[in-house]
Amino acid sequence: MAIQLPPAEPTLVAAAAELEPSAAAARHADLAAQIDRANELYYGSDAPEITDAQYDVLFRELVALETAFPELTTPDSPTQRVGGAPTGTFDEVRHTRPMLSLGNAFSHEDLRAFDARVRKGLGLPPPPDPPPDLRYVAELKIDGLAISLRYDRGRFVQGATRGDGTTGEDVTANLRTIEVVPARLAEPAAIEARGEVFMPKAEFKRINEERAEAGLALYANPRNSGAGSLRQLDPAMTASRKLSAWFYQLVEDGDLVGTQSAALERLRSLGFPVNHERKSDLDIDGVIDFTERWREARHALPYETDGVVVKVDRYDHQARLGMVSRAPRWAIAFKFPPEQVEALLEDIVPYVGRTGTLTPVAHLSPTKVAGSTVARATLHNLDEVRRKDIRIGDWVVLQKAGDVIPEVVRPILDRRTGQEREFAMPTTCPVCGTTVVQDEGAVRIYCPNGDCPARLAQEFGHFVGRGGMDIEGAGWAVLSQLLERGMVHSRADFFRLSVEQLESLERFAQKSAENLHARIARARVGRPLARVLNGLGMPQVGEQTAIDLSAWLAGRVRPDAYPPADGDLVPDPWFAAIETELRRIGTEEPDTFTEVPGIGPTVAAALGRWFNDDATRDVLRELVDVGLVPERPIPRSVGEGSAGPLNGKTLVVTGTLEGFSRPEADEAIRAAGGKPAASVSKKTDYLVAGERAGSKVAKAEALGVPIVDEAAFVRLLGGLG
Repeated sequence: MAIQLPPAEPTLVAAAAELEPSAAAARHADLAAQIDRANELYYGSDAPEITDAQYDVLFRELVALETAFPELTTPDSPTQRVGGAPTGTFDEVRHTRPMLSLGNAFSHEDLRAFDARVRKGLGLPPPPDPPPDLRYVAELKIDGLAISLRYDRGRFVQGATRGDGTTGEDVTANLRTIEVVPARLAEPAAIEARGEVFMPKAEFKRINEERAEAGLALYANPRNSGAGSLRQLDPAMTASRKLSAWFYQLVEDGDLVGTQSAALERLRSLGFPVNHERKSDLDIDGVIDFTERWREARHALPYETDGVVVKVDRYDHQARLGMVSRAPRWAIAFKFPPEQVEALLEDIVPYVGRTGTLTPVAHLSPTKVAGSTVARATLHNLDEVRRKDIRIGDWVVLQKAGDVIPEVVRPILDRRTGQEREFAMPTTCPVCGTTVVQDEGAVRIYCPNGDCPARLAQEFGHFVGRGGMDIEGAGWAVLSQLLERGMVHSRADFFRLSVEQLESLERFAQKSAENLHARIARARVGRPLARVLNGLGMPQVGEQTAIDLSAWLAGRVRPDAYPPADGDLVPDPWFAAIETELRRIGTEEPDTFTEVPGIGPTVAAALGRWFNDDATRDVLRELVDVGLVPERPIPRSVGEGSAGPLNGKTLVVTGTLEGFSRPEADEAIRAAGGKPAASVSKKTDYLVAGERAGSKVAKAEALGVPIVDEAAFVRLLGGLG
């Protein structure tokens, strides 16, 4: 049975009905192929190519075609399926009850039509007569990854993704790393709780800023970056992403609750996080008021919501209404319209980041979008500017990616006058005049001058800020004065500042100078080594990589073999040994860094360049000399904690895999105890060859290296090879 269309759609149905059957079938096949690809990218790869709004347009046209030509509705049509099929990367979990998708409403008229259908299905009087016992619950729609958690006698025993609605993927270990997911309930209940895992806006912004500075591709939105984080093969990678969750459906043996509103209260009492931005006991006018209340206010929320879910409150009413195809008749998702505005791109200006990366930034006519006025938007890199054909003087479509990051979507070509100018990246740094560099085969263009004022300001700010030495009071105003007056030329200089020097700063008295001096002194002793490494601003080394690197180093340079530093400003012997080992590896054998979980050849090469650069190679030694005493981490030997079916094996991946992106394949190899490599050699144990594999296959054949396809690769990961 095809999905029943909301009343707003008859125009689409009428347009479809005018097609010849052969043309309708051809258009149906084309739409189905586009939607299948979009579903695979959205659910399987967490890397969508089109927006939700564009997807909705395609899907609504497909539904209209199937309404006009019912013979086109086949079991394999996208209208008859939920979500995406399991990828085969994780164990499969069969859901006790289907995890359904929802039909969509795009207007108040659609909501009123939904109300009319519900009334008709329950045998209640049509509008405008008030039905005395029909009430709705309105909840904010969380744009995340649907999950189902099972508890036995109050203990969390299994968690799964929605998958295709019938079968999902077992992500229990990853869900255990999410702080808000209860390990034990407030009572020994045997239940199933369903909800949504999501990435908060602040975490999405942090990760994308880190990736942009490293010259990596940005995540499209919090939904897909959150979904990708949950579906990592290594739970430690999931733990490094600060995911959260809301729960909204209770599946429980026994009739302890009879309404959706009561189920939400029971979930809350058991210890599940339940979104308090909800409202019950509503008629359809109350539902519409709720959607209007959040149309603009949603932008101030710390998480992304793209609509409102409306549910019939009473369970007996839900049972009578039943479901149609892939969606329940008793619920609907109202989708907020995508907020895109037009703005004039007045200029494109390259900004210099802390690693020297030149990032083109659009200077726009101040324009309000998603709750705030935007005048700047990053264009990421020169390749992105050229791919979108964005020019200075263009009128452009502007939106916020994930309601967070201003994004130039595309130029408005029919508004071009011929006066627009193409942007070219400068050949010299716009701040210090040094000739810029572009690594071979890379999109990153950067200033190599370690003393560039723009780099120094950002690097030092990163060093003293959160995630680094966390020196409270050393904000931008103070840092600017220190640099302008020549009081700090290196990170180590912060620990050489005297009270008298600080007192000379504007708006500083003796007491404020003493307080800042004391905070700097506290930062000198006891900051975790990972914080120190992260604060150095080494290219492509973020918080999690710094944590992994510090634990790995502690396994090579045992902390218990060195007595703690004794006395003020005395070099710490263990930290000195760490610096010596890092310098040796970085200058002589940077490939060794690939032994660190999460570090591949690209990052290892970047670390090698950092330690071989005259401007940065002595940074860590200077911190040793001023008496920095980091907190010593728990040692981790090479391979410790990662023993698995590929322990000690080296694998090279070539071509395109259906179930893995290249980073995911490398992470899967590390999680199984193996080592991913970039090139085939005699030391390679397996070559994993996907679609469109290149010359590495011939080299593997010549060297006698075993070649496996993706199915065999998955078996190897599971110890079945």
